[in-house]
Amino acid sequence: MDGGRIQRRDFFGKAFKTAAVVLLAETILSCTDKQEPLLSETNKIVAAPAVYEINKWAFHLNSFCSDLDKDELTLTEWQDQLADLYGKIELEDILRFIDFERLIKDLPLPDLGVATKKVVFPKINGLPEDTVFVKKVFGMNPRRAIIPHGHSNMASGHLTLDGEFRLRQYDKISKTNSSLVLNKTVDKVIKAGDFSSISDDRNNVHWFIAGNRPAYTFDVIMLDLKGEKYDIHNLDMEAAEELADGRLEAPIMSVQNALSKYGKVTEA
Repeated sequence: MDGGRIQRRDFFGKAFKTAAVVLLAETILSCTDKQEPLLSETNKIVAAPAVYEINKWAFHLNSFCSDLDKDELTLTEWQDQLADLYGKIELEDILRFIDFERLIKDLPLPDLGVATKKVVFPKINGLPEDTVFVKKVFGMNPRRAIIPHGHSNMASGHLTLDGEFRLRQYDKISKTNSSLVLNKTVDKVIKAGDFSSISDDRNNVHWFIAGNRPAYTFDVIMLDLKGEKYDIHNLDMEAAEELADGRLEAPIMSVQNALSKYGKVTEA
């Protein structure tokens, strides 16, 4: 993994020299390096270098997720790799790649909670159609929330596609049958292009509240890590008890109660 991080020159490779070149759907370009896969069809007419970059992004994303699945990356290494990877690609390229505008036309947003839509990548030679990771777009109306929750045996990355959120995150220190002990790590407003992630080892709990217009994320989700069944723990953060060391002990609650209490908010 060359020290566990992609260098910019390696990621973009031998970029195409003529930026004016465009591709129609089903045009195929070969990379100059024989070890690299072919670039395949796109949904739009786009500049050739942009197609090259987004296809490289998709292959690296699949590679990192496969490495995590095989326990060849630690959880925090995977989180770092994805943050670095997303920092090397333009948001507009990802929106085009997943056909975001078409997806959200068929994604009615509920009055409470969130709506989700499966993402299918365009066909690219050498990239499996059934990736090891789950790909979804999440959408919500203004002032709605992805309710506060923690995770077990999961890792996921979240790219804000449109709108903005107040994001709060917490490290999971320990778990009982009825609560999680947490340490607060993040409390900030995130906007389109911002990336966050969770795992058992870092920023395990997250809580998104949409701003004053509809907001969307693209999520990459790894489940059942190390052969252990994944689980989600919805939390009553307002009822969390502050411990002597400054950490918080938050009660676990049912999804129905969590949605009722946190799914729609008047203040962020």
